[in-house]
Amino acid sequence: MSEFVSITVAHGDGIGPEIMAATLHILKAAGAPLKIETIDIGEKVYLAGNSAGIEDSAWESLRRTKVFLKAPITTPQGGGFKSLNVTVRKTLGLYANVRPCVSYHPFIETKHPGMDVVIVRENEEDLYAGIEHRQTDQVVQCLKIISRPGSEKIVRYAFEYARRHNRKKVTAFTKDNIMKMTDGLFHKVFDEIAAQYPETENEHWIVDIGAAKLADTPTVFDCVVMPNLYGDVLSDVAAQIAGSVGLAGSANIGENIAMFEAIHGSAPRRAGQNLANPSGLLLGAVMMLVHINLPEVAGQVHNAWLRTIEDGVHTYDIFKEGISKEKVGTKEFAEAVVARLGQTPRILKSVQYQQVPSKVEAGEAAVSKRTKAKKELVGVDVFLDWDKGAANDLGAAIRDLAAGDLKLTMISNRGVKVWPGGHAETFCSDHWRCRFLPSESGTSVTHAQIVTLLQRIGEAGYDPIKTENLYNFDGERGYSLDQGA
Repeated sequence: MSEFVSITVAHGDGIGPEIMAATLHILKAAGAPLKIETIDIGEKVYLAGNSAGIEDSAWESLRRTKVFLKAPITTPQGGGFKSLNVTVRKTLGLYANVRPCVSYHPFIETKHPGMDVVIVRENEEDLYAGIEHRQTDQVVQCLKIISRPGSEKIVRYAFEYARRHNRKKVTAFTKDNIMKMTDGLFHKVFDEIAAQYPETENEHWIVDIGAAKLADTPTVFDCVVMPNLYGDVLSDVAAQIAGSVGLAGSANIGENIAMFEAIHGSAPRRAGQNLANPSGLLLGAVMMLVHINLPEVAGQVHNAWLRTIEDGVHTYDIFKEGISKEKVGTKEFAEAVVARLGQTPRILKSVQYQQVPSKVEAGEAAVSKRTKAKKELVGVDVFLDWDKGAANDLGAAIRDLAAGDLKLTMISNRGVKVWPGGHAETFCSDHWRCRFLPSESGTSVTHAQIVTLLQRIGEAGYDPIKTENLYNFDGERGYSLDQGA
């Protein structure tokens, strides 16, 4: 018998306690040597006045065990409550979200019988950095943060996952035909790291047509790696078209700590009725067992689950006349899985696990060491809240406010150049970007010049709501041009 492994468990809200009880019952029956520390998170903690939904003592348990099996939680209605999932992922550095999406044809209805796709989603940055501001009466913004280290970690994890799970291809989805710098960086890093794995096929798709292809012909994909937002949306899509979101488990992997869960929510309307399907959480627990080096127990539980599905023992959400044989509740489904421990499926493909390291242990470092680029300040974008007229009026009014060697070269509105030479048909909000560059091309700008410029703009009665300094890196432009610029 293996030594006991400590894990932290949260029973959650809604159907959470029922599916967690079922999952732990199966793990115990399979002989998983687990020492469980239980923590409270979610609705009860929120309503006690903790806006994060998790107590300090819970963090201590997570840092001690480094393994978290979490049931779904309910976030109370109304403002002021933070997403617990996002908080845990970002606080503990859980940078990789891994979601296998597999069809179980012919026992669970699907249009894609051969589907077997793993979505690897970046988990910490992108728009989920959550940096938002209301800047004018009409306009709010959300900053999209893509970093080279964050991209390198998730892309390398995807290739390492493919290598260790005998997956033949890794595909990246981005929108770098539009977001040339943010998604462009992710794509560039993907190409750099892909070159270090010549045995693994690689490809890149623009996310919109890639999503369409994933929904229509998922069998052409194997392992797909994406920035945070695309990965969040498309992992749910992939799980649903495989058969059901309710069947999908999820791993959140960090350098030191990992969290395992179902991808569905707490479904409070189904709570306490012995109806909920525990499969998503159970398959998340299978991923946990592999992570803590209990691959034999993981295989035993997963194969027993497959045999249960194959035998037509189904909860209400996947029960279908003519395919299913017995409709059961949460507890009865767990007992059916326990009864099949030691058995393997006869038609569905059985599984066999080996230990999968929780962090990259390849020859290459997860994040490469690079020579820092030479950074040169070459201008500034000043954003104004202004609704007193048209673009030509604004341009005429502020072009003489430039300080020293700076000059106004362009005004844009919502990313479209509107001065000089704008078009009357372009709709403009009250949110204007005014670009100031050196009067003499090829020269740099000082922070003092920018401060003086902002002072003159403010004294003239304008409201500069934000600035973005414009830099070159090793002589290469580090900022975007606008449409029409």
